Amino acid sequence: MHPPVAARIPTEKTVHGHTLVDDYEWLRDKEDPRVIAHLEAENAWTEERTAHLADLRQSIFDEIKARTLETDLSVPSRMRGHWYYSRSFEGKEYGASCRVPVTDPDDWTPPVPDEEAAADQPALPGEQVLLDLNQLAEGHEFFSLGGSTVTPDENLIAFSVDTVGDERFTIKVLDLTTGNLLEDEITGVLGGATWHPDGGSFFYTTVDDSWRPDKVWRHTLGNKQVDDELVFHEEDPAFWVGIGRSRSDRFLMIMSGAKTTSEFRILDTEADGAEFEIYTQRETGVEYGLEHAVIAGEDCFLVLQNASGPNFAISRAPLAPTPRSQWETFIAHDDAVRLDDVDGFAGHLVIHQRSEGLTQLRILELGPDGVGEDYQVRFDDEVYTIGSGGNPEFDQPVVRLGYTTLATPGSVHSYDVRTRELTLLKRTPVLGGHDPADYAEHRVWATAPDGVRIPISLVLPADAPRDGSVPVLLYGYGSYEASMDPYFSIARLSMLDRGAGFAIAHVRGGGEMGRHWYDDGKLEHKQNTFTDFIACARHLIDEKWTSADRLVAEGGSAGGLLIGAVANQAPELFAGFVAQVPFVDVLTTMLDASLPLTVMEYEEWGNPEGDPKAFDRIRAYAPYENVAALDYPPILAETSLNDTRVLYVEAAKWVAKLRATATGPAAEQGDFLLRTEMSAGHGGVSGRYKAWTDRAFSLAWILERMGLADVRIPARS
Repeated sequence: MHPPVAARIPTEKTVHGHTLVDDYEWLRDKEDPRVIAHLEAENAWTEERTAHLADLRQSIFDEIKARTLETDLSVPSRMRGHWYYSRSFEGKEYGASCRVPVTDPDDWTPPVPDEEAAADQPALPGEQVLLDLNQLAEGHEFFSLGGSTVTPDENLIAFSVDTVGDERFTIKVLDLTTGNLLEDEITGVLGGATWHPDGGSFFYTTVDDSWRPDKVWRHTLGNKQVDDELVFHEEDPAFWVGIGRSRSDRFLMIMSGAKTTSEFRILDTEADGAEFEIYTQRETGVEYGLEHAVIAGEDCFLVLQNASGPNFAISRAPLAPTPRSQWETFIAHDDAVRLDDVDGFAGHLVIHQRSEGLTQLRILELGPDGVGEDYQVRFDDEVYTIGSGGNPEFDQPVVRLGYTTLATPGSVHSYDVRTRELTLLKRTPVLGGHDPADYAEHRVWATAPDGVRIPISLVLPADAPRDGSVPVLLYGYGSYEASMDPYFSIARLSMLDRGAGFAIAHVRGGGEMGRHWYDDGKLEHKQNTFTDFIACARHLIDEKWTSADRLVAEGGSAGGLLIGAVANQAPELFAGFVAQVPFVDVLTTMLDASLPLTVMEYEEWGNPEGDPKAFDRIRAYAPYENVAALDYPPILAETSLNDTRVLYVEAAKWVAKLRATATGPAAEQGDFLLRTEMSAGHGGVSGRYKAWTDRAFSLAWILERMGLADVRIPARS
C-alpha cells in the first residue's frame, strides 16, 4: 500500500487584499462519496502503517483492563430522600444509575455498596435502577448520556441521550414509580433538563444554525414540543445561554455569556407570579456569577465577579435585581489568588481558588453572627489537584471533595465542617498492585523567551535516571482559560511502567496562574502559547529529563492547534506529535461566521474577516496555513466524522497538505497518519472498552516514537 494522495482542487478566496488558495477544501463535504472514500483510505493506510503494533496495542488494552475494577461503584451522594450512585459491570460498555432510600436523616455517612454484587443483584439493600445505559445504548453504534435529573418529589427522571455524536440530545422522561416512559420527548437539545421546583415542567436549551445555544424553553409535561414556551432568546451572536437551579432550589437562573461578559436572569420560585428578571445588566468586560446563600439569617447572593480585579472577587448583594454599584465586598481581589467559584450551604461556604498554579479548597464556616473560621483543606503533595463535587444538598454539614496527583489515584473524601474530620471514602482501585511511591512527581519551571516562568507538572518512574535517556510525553492545551491540572490515569501506567515519563506544560492561554495567564495567551498574545510549550520542551531536554529523540507531544482540540503550531515552529525538538480532534485550520474556520462556534470565538482568536490585523496574526501561526517543506517527525492526527466543535475536515486537510509539502524521512515513509472515527463526535468513541481500544492505539504509536515498543511489563491479575 501507499499513503493516499488527496486530489488538488484549488479554491480561492480574497480577504483584505490577500488571495488564499486552498487545494483541499473539497474535503469539507462529507456527503460527497469521494470524501468518505478518502477518509476510509486514510484509515486503511493508518492501519497498514501501524499493523506491526497490533500485539502492543492488545497488550496495552489488556493492561488497562487488568488494572481496572470493571464492576465498580461510585460513592453514593445524598439528595433529598435518597442516596444516588452509579455502577459499572464487567464486560459491559456502559453503567447504570441507581439509588437507595435514606434510612437515617441525621447520618451523612454514605452507605458502602457491595462491589462483589453480580450485575443482576443489588449492590445495596433496596436498590432501584434508574437508568440502565447498556439497555438505552442497545442498537446504537454511538451512545452518550447528556445528563439526568430527578424531580424534587423524586418520582420522575428526565434524561437526555445522543446516539450520533453531534451533541444534539433528545430528552425523555421516566416515571420512577411505574418504570414507564412518558410520552414527552424533546429533540434537538443541547445538554439536559432543569426541573422547575413544581415538578410539572422543565427547562432546556436549543442551538441556532451555527450551533450557538441561543434559546431557553419551558416544557410542561403532557404537551407537545411544538407547544413549548420560549422563555428567552439571546439574539447577540457573541453570547450563548444556559439555565440552572440554585442549590437551595429557590432560584432558577438563565445565564447569558460571552468570552468576557455575562448577565443573569433570575426567577424566585417562592414569589407568586414572578417572572425572570435581569439581575445586573451586562457590561462589556464584566463577568459575574450568582450563588444563593444565607449569612447571619439573611438571604443574599454571593457575586463572583471580575469588576474589582482580573482574578475575581466575591461581593454580597441582595436578592432583588441590583446594579453593580450596590455590590458590597465580601472577599476582596487578590493579585496572587484566582477565585474560581463559590458554593453556598446552610452552615458553610466553599471557595474554589488557585495560587502558584495549584488548586485550593477553602472553607468559610457560617454561624449566627455571620462568617466564622476561614481556612484551607490541605494535603502535602508537591503537585496535586483538589476540588469539591457531589454536594447537591443545601443543608448538608459535610463537603464531598476529590483529590488526585499524577501518581495517586483519584480519591473521594468527606470533610465534616462541624468536626473538621477528613475521611477517605474511596480511592480509585488499581488492580494488580499500585504504589504511588514507585513514581516521582515534580513541579519544574521553564523560562519563556520573554522571561516568564512556565510551570510543568512531571511524573517519572522513581528510579528514572537524570541523563536524558528517559522518554517523555509532553501534553499541552493553552486556550479558553482552561487549566490542565494534574490527574491520575490508569492507561498512563502502561507508559510509565515501560520507563517513560509524562509532563503537562501549563502554558499561557490556560488559567493555571490566574486571569493574566489567559489574557497573555489569546488574541494578539496567542504566540505565547506556542513559545511557552517550546520553552517547556527545551527545558526538559536541557535539564536532561529527556532528549529530543525521545520527546513526544500531545494535545487535543484547541490543544491540537498548539501541536500543529509547534510542529511548524520547532519540529526538531520532538520525536512525534499526536493531535486529537485538532483545531488546525483556524484561519478558514474563523473566516466563516456560519460555522459552529465561530462568532462566539472572536474574543478568543479575533475576527479575521472584519479585522485585517487579526487576519494577519492568525495567518502567521495557523498550522494548516504554515505547513512548509520541513523535516517533520511522524504525526498522528485523530478525529471524528460527526464532531460539531472541530470538524473532521481540519485534520484531513492538514494531513493531506503535510503529505504533499513536508520533507524528510517521515514524509518519505508516509508517517503522517490520519485516523477518523466514522461514528463518533468531539469526545471520541462511546463505551469504555472502545475508549480503551482507542487509547491503546495512541499509546502504542507513542511508545514506538519513544523507542519503547519492544519493552514488555509483567501481566497483572
